Amino acid sequence: METAKNHFFSDMSVMLGRSMRHIFRSMDTIFTVCITPIAMMLLFVYVFGGAIQTGTDNYVNYLLPGILLMAIASGVAYVAYRLFLDKQRGIIERFHSMPIARSTVLWGHVLTSVVSNVISVVVIILVALIMGFRSSAGVLSWLAVAGILVLFTLALTWIAAIAGLSAKTVEGASAFSYPLIFLPFISSAFVPTESMPKAVRVFAENQPVTSIVEAIRALLSSQPVGNDIWVALAWCLGIMIVAYLFAMRAYKRNAA
Repeated sequence: METAKNHFFSDMSVMLGRSMRHIFRSMDTIFTVCITPIAMMLLFVYVFGGAIQTGTDNYVNYLLPGILLMAIASGVAYVAYRLFLDKQRGIIERFHSMPIARSTVLWGHVLTSVVSNVISVVVIILVALIMGFRSSAGVLSWLAVAGILVLFTLALTWIAAIAGLSAKTVEGASAFSYPLIFLPFISSAFVPTESMPKAVRVFAENQPVTSIVEAIRALLSSQPVGNDIWVALAWCLGIMIVAYLFAMRAYKRNAA
């Protein structure tokens, strides 16, 4: 059992290294992921910020959690793209003919998504600091924020894996991310939900992005989190588990 476990982690480190080399050889993917959220942050803070009433003095503090979720939603699209290319080029079948743990091929892409999105999140937070973002959060609160963002990344990455393994075209593999990027606009990410029409407000208050944004926002401002953190964790874990099961089914179907 121990030997099999060591073999699995050894194979997974190789697959992770392979995927990370693709990232570092094409750093423009990370820059592309960062550009749109940063542009949105600049636009909302310096153009619309004065007209938006959020009850806070520093709008970039209010805005940042939603921007981070947008960046992650944009970043996972590359997982679907790279998985689709591996499938189309027969690379997945080639790996399956080798004496390696089969699931490590998929896990390599998933863990690469986590690492690359962590880099993107750090870049965006640095830009936000330049724009005036400030946080009174302690170490534990920052760790909680990091944990939520990692879970959110894993949840969306497994959805991306389904798209990459099931798509018939490269456009189809990447198009799934568009609704995910748009979802923060119908949440409390940019404006309080109280200002929305009733039908929109009901949807906004009961979709996953709002609870995740509210939990992160409370943690970063050292405010009571309440039930938002548990609702956020439930959404992230629920989506991740369901997406993981469907992704593994699609992966096994491609491996057959």
